[in-house]
Amino acid sequence: MWVTNLKVVGVVLGTLALYTLIANEIPQVQSEVPQTLTLGANVTPEQLVAAGEKVFNGIGGCTTCHGLGTRAPNLLTDEKGTGPIGVRCGKREPGKRCKDYLFESLDNPTAYVAPGYQPIMPVMTKQLSPEQVWAVIAFLEAQGGTVDVTGEDIAKAKPLTPGASPGSAGGGSLAGGSTDPKAIIQAAGCLVCHKLDGQGQVIAPDLSHVGSRRTAESIRKKILDPASSIAKGYEKLAGIMPKTFGTMLNAAQLEALVQYLAAHK
Repeated sequence: MWVTNLKVVGVVLGTLALYTLIANEIPQVQSEVPQTLTLGANVTPEQLVAAGEKVFNGIGGCTTCHGLGTRAPNLLTDEKGTGPIGVRCGKREPGKRCKDYLFESLDNPTAYVAPGYQPIMPVMTKQLSPEQVWAVIAFLEAQGGTVDVTGEDIAKAKPLTPGASPGSAGGGSLAGGSTDPKAIIQAAGCLVCHKLDGQGQVIAPDLSHVGSRRTAESIRKKILDPASSIAKGYEKLAGIMPKTFGTMLNAAQLEALVQYLAAHK
């Protein structure tokens, strides 16, 4: 009897050890969950600008293209002798105020495309909350201009897609929570830099056959932690890929995207 019991104990311990080993093999990549941005009706210009700066340099992913002066216009510094964005935003479209032009650029990027650049910007109002959108606008106005964004602008913001909660904590806000890989890729703006299925740009590595050079695990880790590996020949672009996808995607979305890319052999 004791021999049988010993065998049972051995099987149990062996099983536990196996599962522990498997669990340890799963990459433990953590992403900081962003705080939901709440701005009241009496928010000050200083508060808006401070909040907008964090969004611009963080979850907004704006620095992915803006600032290099090659893919999109410089916003914080001079752009071809016209000054920073706060100086020139009110002159882009005749009769349109700076903040209205900037909102249009975030909500309908193809309405006006700066000369010399391609219409590659994603619709940011699908990715960010009204508070985040208007905070970014205030931050951009402050770059050489006058901030006239108020709490009223936020209150009047159009309702977002039902069920979506862009920019909120918990992830899964991207593409309204859809697990359709193509919808996720479009909403995330991946094609701004990458080429896939004949669409997009070739600024960053072509993803058409990414599954032939990366495993699903490697793709998953790259999405969550872009700095984990840099493709040969793209070292100068290190740090450009947004680090916020771990907060923008839920587990089901992430896995759907990973498997979709891994299938591209």
